[in-house]
Amino acid sequence: MYIIIVGAGDIGTPLIEIATRAGYEVVVIETDPEKADAVASEYDCMVLNADATVKENLADAGSDRADAIVTTTDQDATNVMVSLLAQELEIPNVVSVVHNPEHMNLFRQIGVNTMQNPQRLIAESLFRSVDRPSIVDYMRVGDVAEVFEITVAEEAPIAGKTLIEADEEGLLGDETLIVAIERGDADSPITPRGQTRIETGDLLTVYSGTGATPDVTDIFGHYEDQENGSNGVRL
Repeated sequence: MYIIIVGAGDIGTPLIEIATRAGYEVVVIETDPEKADAVASEYDCMVLNADATVKENLADAGSDRADAIVTTTDQDATNVMVSLLAQELEIPNVVSVVHNPEHMNLFRQIGVNTMQNPQRLIAESLFRSVDRPSIVDYMRVGDVAEVFEITVAEEAPIAGKTLIEADEEGLLGDETLIVAIERGDADSPITPRGQTRIETGDLLTVYSGTGATPDVTDIFGHYEDQENGSNGVRL
């Protein structure tokens, strides 16, 4: 795959590393000469010290052969301009970081795949680690629903029960679905079926249409205080 990455800052540089390590043919466009030199000396890619909002520079980067372009600068206006030029040059896949949530609709209206302010996503993840320490990892789906990973604690209500038994006892609501199980003695994740038994220590991937609320995580044995997220004592 041939990919153009615009910007070699805090977001662009890790992306360059991942893409080059994956064997992609990468071209980087960066206006800062020091950053451009650093990327050129560190990674196996072509680097243009140029302004990506100039159409000719995108052409020099090989827009006619590019499969995708990702714009990662810290200015939404720059990212919009580059995205519009990329569409004019008929690059098939245009992706952009969006820093201001109020600009999301603008990017979507012009048909750009977007990723919301990554700093905010990191902050939300850090807050979740403090607020709900039992959750290993999570991803928001829409406004409320979440997919998260959680370990089954000792004496959890669901431990030792099959999914059918858990459903019959009302432990799993209509909006909760266990989609994968990682078990210490298994070579690969287990795809849950009705007769699959949940064991203490299982790492579960769970979808909840109502989010990872205490009512949902309680069934896995993590009774966290609903006000401050700390592990509480249930009486």
